[in-house]
Amino acid sequence: MRFLLDAEQRAFADSLGAMLTAADTPSVVRDWSRGDHGGGRALWSRIAKAGVFALAVPEAYEGMGPHPVELAVGFVELGRHAVPGPLVETVAAAALLAELADPGPAGRLLPSLASGEESATLALDGAYALDGDAATTRLALAADGLRLAPGHGPVRTSLDPARRLTPLTPGGELLATAPPVAHALLWARLATAAQALGVGLALLDRTVAYVGQRTQFGVPVGSFQAVKHRLADAKIALEFARPLLFGAALTMAPADVAAAKVTACEATYATARTALQLHGAIGYTAEYDLSLWLAKARALRTAWGTPAECRAEVLSGGARRW
Repeated sequence: MRFLLDAEQRAFADSLGAMLTAADTPSVVRDWSRGDHGGGRALWSRIAKAGVFALAVPEAYEGMGPHPVELAVGFVELGRHAVPGPLVETVAAAALLAELADPGPAGRLLPSLASGEESATLALDGAYALDGDAATTRLALAADGLRLAPGHGPVRTSLDPARRLTPLTPGGELLATAPPVAHALLWARLATAAQALGVGLALLDRTVAYVGQRTQFGVPVGSFQAVKHRLADAKIALEFARPLLFGAALTMAPADVAAAKVTACEATYATARTALQLHGAIGYTAEYDLSLWLAKARALRTAWGTPAECRAEVLSGGARRW
């Protein structure tokens, strides 16, 4: 089965990609890693104006969604350009708020998330929140339900320097006693899978360009058969993940989304290892832009569900079908 984007979806991806290319995202990522959020917030506003976050917000709350396929299209581009910030977390928060039994919090918070005026982070079961220092809406799942955290603790280091982890301050307004966590996790995994696929595609493109320029024994490294095989394996893995991603976006079944998440993240992680090997020593340096995508590939692999957890979801979903 082939999942081909229609003309409108392709135009959306192309316009978003062109906008992000012109934004010099590597500089934005490095500033974000140092705690300078000015460029990131400006880029966030432009992404929101393109409609990305509105795709996760229902029309009743001034959004355009829910549109999971188009959201996946957008997040592939965000991953391809290594955009920093609580992107997935904002989508997860929007999905969570939209499904609360009491529409009050959704009516108060969702319009600003859709427009990009606000950004959100979400911490599950006492875990660290991503970019809690930058997000303006901090949601925390506590023992008694979903709370609007009043603040955050010190920033902790992460596998990806641009993913700044913070504990959230306990307490705050209680929004719901029985929030639909599974629904938020579903959207978070879909967005993470799409973001990871974009990261993998960027790593592959950059590596193909590099081995075409780097020479050894008087010829481009990319002409060696062993190098071609490694790149072909990476290409096949990423292309196999693509239909799983868009198939999952169509069904939004937990097992399908988990399968897309583990497949996309594992393909991207394998591509990152290939990219690092074929770049050689320069690939290890933080000053080289490749490192921005390498770090993100490692972090996304376990974000919102480890490979083992996602595989368990796939197996349990298969058992229920039979």
